Amino acid sequence: MNKPRILVARAVFPHIIELLEQHFEVEHNQADAAWSKADLIARLHGKAGAFTTGGERIDAELLAACPELKICANMAVGYNNFDLPAMTARQVLGTNTPDVLTETTADFGFALLMATARRVTESEHFLRAGKWSKWSYDMFAGSDVHGSTLGILGMGRIGQGIARRGAHGFGMHVIYHNRSRLTPDLEAACKARYVGKDELLAQADHLVLVLPYSAESHHAIGAAELAKMKPTANLINIARGGIVDDAALAKALKEKRIAAAGLDVFEGEPKVHPDLLTVPNVVLTPHIASATVPTRQAMAKLAADNLVGFLVHGKPLTPLNPEVLKG
Repeated sequence: MNKPRILVARAVFPHIIELLEQHFEVEHNQADAAWSKADLIARLHGKAGAFTTGGERIDAELLAACPELKICANMAVGYNNFDLPAMTARQVLGTNTPDVLTETTADFGFALLMATARRVTESEHFLRAGKWSKWSYDMFAGSDVHGSTLGILGMGRIGQGIARRGAHGFGMHVIYHNRSRLTPDLEAACKARYVGKDELLAQADHLVLVLPYSAESHHAIGAAELAKMKPTANLINIARGGIVDDAALAKALKEKRIAAAGLDVFEGEPKVHPDLLTVPNVVLTPHIASATVPTRQAMAKLAADNLVGFLVHGKPLTPLNPEVLKG
């Protein structure tokens, strides 16, 4: 019996390739070549499954060109690279990797918050450039984290992880806004108080964005929202590019209408808005919030297990459009 054919679209841990080869005929991209959309379509011809990493756009055009495709398994918790309605219409399953990166991403969100508040990147650049010649009372004086107000927009698992770190570790006053309010027991565990979005913007000393990307959340933080924040506030985005209007943020940072920003995600990444590269009061990292070896291995394993679970056993672990399974 012939094994199903799958495509692994980006380089991944070698042991994951070996695991997949036990069940499938695997075409991989261990050279990590940059494929165009046409390249991706050509390589997906005749494939039953795809192991994707968040950068490969799966849309109606691709699906029409690849009629044998049955599943796309994202090695990411986010899935804005999937046109999920189009996939469902074509009876193509989408899966993601929730839960396994929650605590690691919350760790990084807090690290980025602290680096931004305490001007770590800015001061390191100053030191490396040989500009440090004396101590001064206001040299890179930033903002306190302990005892300050932590605002969280989007209160899923990662948001709750950040809230717990802030409330229990740093004595922060935690406020949040979300599409739906948490249960009382979860609010108590996070020591978090639900507020409206405008109140969140106005009160937060450190505003962390952890909401999923969608058409509704596009530019959820734009010029109008930035204008409602304190001039001493810091903005942290570990969610998705496009949630923040990067051009408006760069302008606000340049004009010091907010104190600083820490960004792990960007509109149109890996490209970064050029204005963000010219302002000193921003910490920039290349989408690495989940980048620890154990977590990335767990993400890859779950994506692989979804492919095996669905194509071999008919039971994926974390389906995004389970209605496909009923068809």
